[in-house]
Amino acid sequence: MFSNTLVQVGLFLTVLLLVTKPMGLWIANVMNGNCKIINRLGAPFERLIYRTLGTNPDTEMGWKQYAIALLLFNLVGVAFVYVLQRWQVWLPLNPQHFSAVSVDSSFNTAISFVTNTNWQGYSGEVTMSYLTQMLGLTVQNFLSAATGIAVVFALIRGFARHTSKTIGNFWVDMTRSTLYILLPLSFLFAIALMGQGVIQNFDVYKEVSTLQPTTYSTANEAGQLINQTTNTQTLAMGPVASQEAIKMIGTNGGGFFNTNSAHPFENPTPLSNFLQMLAIFLIPAGLCFAFGMMVGDRRQGWAIFSAMAIVFVVMAAVAISAEQAGNSILTASGADQTVSVSQSGMALQSGGNMEGKETRFGIVSSALFATVTTAASCGAVNTMHDSLTPIGGLVPMWLIQLGEVIFGGVGSGLYTMLIYAVLAVFIAGLMIGRTPEYLGKKIEIFDMKMTAIIILVTPLLVLIGTAIAVSVTSGTVGVANPGAHGFSEILYALSSAANNNGSAFAGLSANTPFYNTLLAFAMFFGRFGIILPVLAIAGSMAAKKRIPVSLGTMPTHGALFVTLLIGAVILVGALTFIPALALGPVIEHLLMVGV
Repeated sequence: MFSNTLVQVGLFLTVLLLVTKPMGLWIANVMNGNCKIINRLGAPFERLIYRTLGTNPDTEMGWKQYAIALLLFNLVGVAFVYVLQRWQVWLPLNPQHFSAVSVDSSFNTAISFVTNTNWQGYSGEVTMSYLTQMLGLTVQNFLSAATGIAVVFALIRGFARHTSKTIGNFWVDMTRSTLYILLPLSFLFAIALMGQGVIQNFDVYKEVSTLQPTTYSTANEAGQLINQTTNTQTLAMGPVASQEAIKMIGTNGGGFFNTNSAHPFENPTPLSNFLQMLAIFLIPAGLCFAFGMMVGDRRQGWAIFSAMAIVFVVMAAVAISAEQAGNSILTASGADQTVSVSQSGMALQSGGNMEGKETRFGIVSSALFATVTTAASCGAVNTMHDSLTPIGGLVPMWLIQLGEVIFGGVGSGLYTMLIYAVLAVFIAGLMIGRTPEYLGKKIEIFDMKMTAIIILVTPLLVLIGTAIAVSVTSGTVGVANPGAHGFSEILYALSSAANNNGSAFAGLSANTPFYNTLLAFAMFFGRFGIILPVLAIAGSMAAKKRIPVSLGTMPTHGALFVTLLIGAVILVGALTFIPALALGPVIEHLLMVGV
């Protein structure tokens, strides 16, 4: 099993490393307007968009103006997606005649997709029309990802510029990132997915005959269970590949189907699974290189990349080993969790904890996918996280709680990691008695106040939200599993919402007015409660003078800085969340091993 793990993880990291530089070069040149082909071919489309928006692309914005434009644009998106869900019953491309989505679910979903969270309290194939999926959810998959790219470039410009009052133009950043980065990548990836068997159509759902009759139980009006037998099955159709592509490229994560990337129509083969994992990290990794290019020192970008990669490898190793070790409770119940092969040498069973996993992926690909999707702010799943072992489930939960800075979401991962870099040099400055500086900019009182807000926003939302949910009947009634695991389900839901991930421990029934409202609140403030102070720091840094490098300047491109940066991330995550984790997955693990 170790060789299998080594091959799969090693291949993934190798391919990721190979595509990081070309992806970063493309992103940096596109966003800086330095790509001659794009400038020649795309200029007419850009000018049309700017005229429609009534904006001058040559006029840059200060951080406050940038923030106002960003907020207004995203609020309009929330309103549009909400209305679209409420009106879908009267709109076209609704072959299954789905009714209007409820008020609270529409509100939750609108905020979810605008904030790049893609939390889904509903089953997509029985709730959303094709029009809602495409015009509402898929469009926001593009725009929310573009918002993240816009914010990180505003921050990078803050570090790269000096004595400047502007950090870019929000409308230009949104337009270029959508037209030249997200759309081309998604188009190519959608074609690749269709080649692997992901469906793309507008057909009515198919009724197919099953190989054998299936008996199931349903409740009648009196609440009594009645056995029924059927010889057919309904297969959901739809424009899946187009949504699946941007779902991964934009680290969105919301699936067309309820089972997300575990569904064979979304993720049919081991190759499609590998490509989806790679797509999640593609832009976040490339942004690290683009950051180094724009600040004039590529070593800075590789230092950030190295810190992310080290933490990712350690977390992936823990998750994979925990799942391969299996669940002792299932073993005691008679489940066979050992590796087995036939007499001819053909593998029969992969061994380990296969509960909630797809046999076409197995242990390693499932645990690796879970680590990738929560290191990033994607939230797509090819295995049910609720069925992971306690330690296997702790890994994705803690990666989310760290702020999803291990590559992270498109844009959001890097801009949050850069804030941790500011915190790291501030701590180093305190230890040696020097004024902290990063990339030639002094870190001053205002910058640290904004940094403190960024570091504290999501822990407050997660911990206070969890405390509320476990204290009221509306919060506990949706828990399907009592005890420590039920607490883990609630803690995971709030962590996922506040950090804009979107995955879940699915044993929690969260499609209720209480959870739809609570999680929407966490998603909105978890997104914009960080973006606004990040833009404030961008404006502050852009206005500063550049300090020349001296003998006392701490290098921020070497192993010492990488270690310090990792320490800052882990320390903040440990001090903040380990007490809560001890009440959930830690206790679960102790109960599992019989302590």
